[in-house]
This record gives sequence, C-alpha cells and structure tokens, in this order.
Amino acid sequence: MKPDTPETSAPDDAKARRAVAPVICYPTDGLPAPDMALYRAARAQLSQTDEVIVPPREARIFHVPAGHFFRIECTGGPQVGDLNLFSAADLTERFYSGKTRALHGTHLSTGDRMWSSFPHLRPMATVTHDTLDWYGFDEFGGSVHDVIGTRCDPYTHHMLASDDYHHCCHSNLIRALAAEGMDPKMAEGLVHDVLNVFMCTGFTRDTGQYFMKASPVRPGDFIEFLAEIDLIGALSACPGGDCGSEHSSDVAACHPLKVTVLAAPAGALAGWQMPAANGYRGGHGLGGG
Repeated sequence: MKPDTPETSAPDDAKARRAVAPVICYPTDGLPAPDMALYRAARAQLSQTDEVIVPPREARIFHVPAGHFFRIECTGGPQVGDLNLFSAADLTERFYSGKTRALHGTHLSTGDRMWSSFPHLRPMATVTHDTLDWYGFDEFGGSVHDVIGTRCDPYTHHMLASDDYHHCCHSNLIRALAAEGMDPKMAEGLVHDVLNVFMCTGFTRDTGQYFMKASPVRPGDFIEFLAEIDLIGALSACPGGDCGSEHSSDVAACHPLKVTVLAAPAGALAGWQMPAANGYRGGHGLGGG
C-alpha cells in the first residue's frame, strides 16, 4: 500500500512545478469527424431488423452490418452492460478502449467513436444518440458510459475475496463466444477491455481510485451507434446490476438489456463510406516500410 504521507520532501520549487499548465495529449482537430447531420437524418427513418435480449448475469452475441445502427436499451430496471466489439471480418481487430479514452476522454457520448486495435486503428462505431447525455459530470467527478474500467473478472475477484464466481462480465463474454462454437481458450484471448454502458464512474479526487455509483439509467434509456464496419458485438448484463453497491456476486438486483439492430432506408446514408484501415505503412523503423 502507498504510505499515508510522502516519503520524499517537496523541493523548493514544488509549487511552480505543480502549476505548469496541462497540454492535451491528442488534439482531436485532425481526427476524421463523423457527419453527424447525415447520421441524425438517417436515424429518423430507421426500421428494426433484429433484436437480442441479454439475460441478467449473462452475455449474448449480436451482429451488425456496416451502415446499420444498433441500440442498447435499459428495459426492466437500472442495469449496466459491458460491451465488446469485433470486426466481423477479423476477430483480432477489436475495440481499443485505451486509445478511445486517450482520444475522446474517460466517458463517451454522442459524436464520440469506438476505435479499433492496432494495426487497424479506425472507427468501429460512432455514438449517434445517448439519452443520458444530460448527466454530464456530477459533483463527485462521475459520468456515464466509461472507457476506464476493464470489466469485472473472476481473477481479481478471487484475489480480493478468495472465492470463485463464474458470472463476472469477463466470464459471461467468454461463454457467449463459446456458445457460437469458439474454443473457450481462444475466446478468453479475444475478450477485451469494454465500454461500460450505462455505468456511472470516475476517479476519487483524494486518492485517484476508480469508483462506481448507482447508474442514473432507467427503463427506456438507450445509447445508439452507427456500425462503421461489419461488427460482431458481445454484451454482458453485469452482475452488479446498477453497480451502486458491488459487483461479482449474486447480491445486486439485475435486469435484462435489449440490443436492437436497425437499418436506414436505401440512400439515407448517401456519401458515407466504411473507414479504411489506418494508413501507417508499417516497418517500425526496421526496414521495408
């Protein structure tokens, strides 16, 4: 554990060092921006093509063609979901939460994008509507839909609580992939850090620790995305329910989540194109690139 007080005395210029102004690591002016006006016009004409219900403390797979929309909706009661995304063409191209966080911040909302892993690094999905965008950041520094938590998992739970729990989101996602015919060991290698849908989280100001609090989500709330590439999604209905008290147990009240896949009419996304993989030529300075 960290000591309660620093072991090193502050230097004479400590105040000046702390006062240095921050600089944004990745200014987003150069990012390819989504055409939100086009997306909004298209989403006003959507029709449902598929629906998947995710049971409490379980996960399910869903498929979204490029250029289609999908919504994750709260139904029976406040419930958090852990979302993985994969390219349908190559499962090793998957959601990269760390780079998404670096580009868009700790929490996502309308206009933000979910980016894929190296070497592809391209938009996988764009948030087109968020009924919780009113929440913003609360007095504790908390907000909704985070890309800072990883996913609840049985390994951390065992380390902290010394027992085995099989319905953590990590395990739920593995079972969902295995139910599609994938070898469980391969599935575990593909499960990755998530978008914590509806989860309200932040960092404590005094210790910088990751915290959660009861989600403000209510039945009827949803977050909606445009699939920028052909996607396979995996969504777990977290055992923590609204994550207001604990997770990785059967204590919390849990509810289903609904995933709806929607199509816009032909021509509604005129001019939209599937994003190409990242343009870096490769080589990494080793020659040949």
